[in-house]
Amino acid sequence: MSSFDFAVLVLRVSLGGTMAAHGYHKIFLGGRLSGNATWFERLGMRPGAFHVRVAAGTEILAGAALAFGLFTSVAAAAFVALMLVAAWTVHRPNGFYIMSSGWEYTFVVGVTAVCIAALGAGEFSLDHWMFGSTPFDGWTGLVVAVGVGAVGGISQLVVFYRPAKAEAA
Repeated sequence: MSSFDFAVLVLRVSLGGTMAAHGYHKIFLGGRLSGNATWFERLGMRPGAFHVRVAAGTEILAGAALAFGLFTSVAAAAFVALMLVAAWTVHRPNGFYIMSSGWEYTFVVGVTAVCIAALGAGEFSLDHWMFGSTPFDGWTGLVVAVGVGAVGGISQLVVFYRPAKAEAA
């Protein structure tokens, strides 16, 4: 096993596993689906019940796909879309730093996923086992992750993001 393959494996499993756990949390822990649906509504992602299911499902599926190295660039695109929507709806008003609930974390997660897409899933991945390499790695993987992810995230915001209007004083 090369150090490159080991490093990519550790990145994929840690980032993908964390994202899958985040989706699991939305469904089974904390506020569960109903509480998170209410929170999504307050954020402006309407209907909240639909969006919490889409977010949780995407986090679980994309997280698992990235962890296993399956369709890695597509999984990374889902990360980009998720992090773009989260950064815009939740963290943007708070600035950059995570200490004040800023968008620092979403930025790092998205960039790391894009880098993994560009590097490829490595030898210890389902992509390598099924295809001999990662489909769409290198510059193509980067473009797929950024392009498809940005289009997906921005489209979701344009179609569904409806924040409450501020009341006049």
